[in-house]
Amino acid sequence: YYREVLPGEIVKISRHEVQTLDVVRRPEGDPSAFCIFEYVYFARPDSIFEGQMVYSVRKRCGQQLAIEAPVEADLVSTVPESATPAALGYAQKCGLPYVEVLCKNRYVGRTFIQPNMRLRQLGVAKKFGVLSDNFKGKRVVIIDDSIVRGNTISPIIKLLRESGAKEVHIRVASPPIRFPCYMGINIPTKEELIANRPEFHDLANYIGADSVVYLSVEGLVSSVQESIKARQDNSLKTQKSLIGKIGHCTACLTGDYPVELEW
Repeated sequence: YYREVLPGEIVKISRHEVQTLDVVRRPEGDPSAFCIFEYVYFARPDSIFEGQMVYSVRKRCGQQLAIEAPVEADLVSTVPESATPAALGYAQKCGLPYVEVLCKNRYVGRTFIQPNMRLRQLGVAKKFGVLSDNFKGKRVVIIDDSIVRGNTISPIIKLLRESGAKEVHIRVASPPIRFPCYMGINIPTKEELIANRPEFHDLANYIGADSVVYLSVEGLVSSVQESIKARQDNSLKTQKSLIGKIGHCTACLTGDYPVELEW
């Protein structure tokens, strides 16, 4: 690891040096707009963005989720694997044991990008096995990183109930996804997103859970920016120009796009 490439930066790497050829600057006073969903799901946990490791951010999201949405339960687990750091953070903050309940088949790809619901559900059925001895007769909190369409979590909950779970509570380490992304990320149309459908108003019943609670937008943003702000506060005297310039794109969550859309 050498350093991050800045937004809009063109870097030339030769055998002699690493040289910046140009940096395309954002308009004056306009904060950066790094995709916040990289932290939630897309990035590898060992990735480093904005001077912080994605794993640490996801763990903070889980801790914040525990503050916002605690529940009476016996154990905390996860939908492997991108939600694992958040689940560990949630368990740590709540004082509950973290226990594996699902065993992932590593030869099945990501199900949310499958072209239709039937294929996604078949993918889920092949994707996970249950470790029933770990949760039979117990109240389980399942931490997921996000719920996009809502039809892949249902088979998981059904699987856990059929295997002996007494209660299944879903906690989501990101806010509801409500809007399409026009910045290059393959997010479904607005109508396909479960957060925009009538079923969302009784989501727990629709997916078969005892309860469902999402992390707030404010909770996600604070979890992502906490370390960045602390670092900036420490260098306030030498880097005054950076203060107040933190920014992240939350368009898929809030509909607030970082640039004006043209049609």
